[in-house]
Parts: sequence; C-alpha cells; structure tokens
Amino acid sequence: MHRFDVIIVGGGMAGATLACALQGRGMKIALIEAALPPDVRPNDPIDLRVSAITRASQQIFTALGAWPGMSARRISPFREMHVWDAGGDGFIHFDAAEVGEDALGHIIENRVIQHALWQRLQGEGGVELFCPAAVTALQHVGAVMHVNLADGKILRTRLLVGADGAQSRVRQFAGIQTRGWTYDQQAVVATVASEHSHRETAWQRFLPTGPVAFLPLHDGRSSIVWSTSPRQALQLLAADDALFCRQLESAFGATLGRIESTSERASFPLRLQYVDSYVQPGLALIGDAAHTVHPLAGQGVNLGILDAATLAEVLVDAHAQGKDIASLKVLRRYERWRKGNNLMMMAAMDGFKRLFGADWEPLRRVRNAGLSLTNRIPPVKQLIMRHAMGRAGDLPALARQSAR
Repeated sequence: MHRFDVIIVGGGMAGATLACALQGRGMKIALIEAALPPDVRPNDPIDLRVSAITRASQQIFTALGAWPGMSARRISPFREMHVWDAGGDGFIHFDAAEVGEDALGHIIENRVIQHALWQRLQGEGGVELFCPAAVTALQHVGAVMHVNLADGKILRTRLLVGADGAQSRVRQFAGIQTRGWTYDQQAVVATVASEHSHRETAWQRFLPTGPVAFLPLHDGRSSIVWSTSPRQALQLLAADDALFCRQLESAFGATLGRIESTSERASFPLRLQYVDSYVQPGLALIGDAAHTVHPLAGQGVNLGILDAATLAEVLVDAHAQGKDIASLKVLRRYERWRKGNNLMMMAAMDGFKRLFGADWEPLRRVRNAGLSLTNRIPPVKQLIMRHAMGRAGDLPALARQSAR
C-alpha cells in the first residue's frame, strides 16, 4: 500500500519545482516521471530545448536550492533586449540597468533546469520518486485517487496534481476540456554561430510570417526560435546547412553578421490552449496541463513555475492549519490566484502575435509608431520590463525572495 498526501504526475520543470517546494513540509509526496533526467556535462552539445528564465523563476529556484546546480553547469544571462518590426522603422530597446537589475533573465537548457531540481529531490529526501514509471490507469475510490503504474504498483492519494504537459492524461481523466486554437505556425529551433557577438543580448525581429528570435548562449552562439508558416518550416528543416544559414541571415536582417554554422534543426506546432477549471476536488493542474501560450516572449515555462510555487504555498498553508488540502475550498485559492494572471499573459501574447502578423499598411504604421513611442517613455518601458521579469503582480512568497 503506497499512500501519499500528494501525488504529482510529471517530473518536468513545473512538476519537479512543486515537489521541491513541498519537500520537508510535513506531507508525504510522490513524483511520477517517465524517464530520469540525464546529467549535463560541460562538453555535451547544447540541447535545442531552452527557456528564457525570468528573475521571478530564478528567485524560486534559488529559494529551493536548485539555482547553484544550474549555474554550475551552464546558464546564459541576457542583459538587454532589442525588438523591432521588419515592416517599418519601429523598435524598442530594454536594458536591465534601467530597472536596477544586472540581467533581464537567463537562457537555460530545459534539461539543466530539470536535472538541478531532481538533484535537490534526490539529495534532500522527503519525496518518493517513481522513475522510470508510467501511469496506466486512474480511478476514484471514494475520496481517494488510485494511480496504477505499469509495473503493477498502485499508489493512493487524496490529492493528484497533473504536471504532465499539454497532452495531460490527468486532465483527460478528470474530463476537463480545453479551449484554444492553433496558430497555423511552426517554431523552428536550432543553435547557430554568428559573425558578430550576441553581446549577452536577446534579439527579436517581427516578420509577417512570425517572429525570429536570437537568444544568447554561454559559448557565444545563439539559440534561435523562428516562428513561421508550416510550409516554410518544412522547407527550413529540409534545407542543407548552408542554405538554412543564408535564409536565417536574411530573415534576421544580418543583424549579427553572417550566420556561420547551425546545429540540427527541429520544429513544433504553435497553439494557444487553456482550461476553464484548474481544479476539482482532489485534483489540480499546473503548467502546460492548464495552459500553453505563444513562445514570442518566452513566458510559458515561467507561468508553470509560478503555478508550482503558488500551489505549494496554498497546500503548505492549508496543511499547517489542519485543513483538507484536497478540498475544493483550498484548491480554489490556487485557481483564483493564478488563473487571472495566466489569462492576462496569454491574451497579451496572442494580441502581440496578431498585431505584428497583420500586413495591413495602416496597422503597420500604428504599431511601428507605438514601438518607437514606447521606447521614448522610460516609465512605460520599466513597467513592461518588471512584468516580463516577473517583478510585478501578486507573487507567491518563493518568488518574492531576493535572488542570490
């Protein structure tokens, strides 16, 4: 009989963050994950899957003791950001120094983040790890959830958390429907070397077919995310390296000079997806299981990290007060706290995508004028930066602690 207070399905970045935040807080926790995250050695190739980690997420990782494990491997700060429209002369420049910060955020490989979090889980104890493990069935037996694993184990809990991604089986089991739409876009990702230094700066150029972003990496190269039509994405994946580099250089306006080399490429479809309800009695969803957004501002992972920190705070508080952590009354506090913030960010990203994807001449003039005007108003720029860094809004306690 394996009985737990909380079972988390999915040990990726959001699920592992939640497990770390609940570790040693007086509850019996289980984490189920399909594959053990591999270690990352200094000379390993850079993974194509990277995230732009905000200062709020950095603070959470620091508070959980996971940040040293990330910085000991490889993290890449970005201190400035340039955004401009290929259809005009509008641009905006963000500089961390303008808000008294040493960086706007960090570019980190997803596997580096996950491995550092798992190091904390394995080193501290207090969380039982089921890995590798696969969930084969979920069923309610009264107020208790039974989680069947492929190896025959049956785990029991009052509270099940779905942190198992955009195709969440936990969400499907609960019968929670998703809403949203596809963008008819694919994001092509690669690691490239350019003639000129990235200068620890993130760069994003908006094209009619979608934005192309260059994110600085620790070794001088850049991780690129090129959002474009499915047809062009197929062509970019099929092109030889030399042709791809030339096309990328043209799309980026040769901002960093020649594109000298590229890694292998991959692509994934872009969509907006969200659920009306994050919780049910005995069940909660976090991260991509609850919402996915367009990657143009790199906020998706950070929303999931904030979900995890917020749910942990709600559960720890309720447990300390002797409340039923699986009750709808307790779980609704988490939903109210996060749902509105997430929807506002999703709406903002969707709005930017549509605004910069429109090819109507009067609208192009308006958005270019708006970019340049915003660039000339420091208080507005600073407000945007604080929101983008996760420095504004109703944050969980873990995100409010000072980063070290």
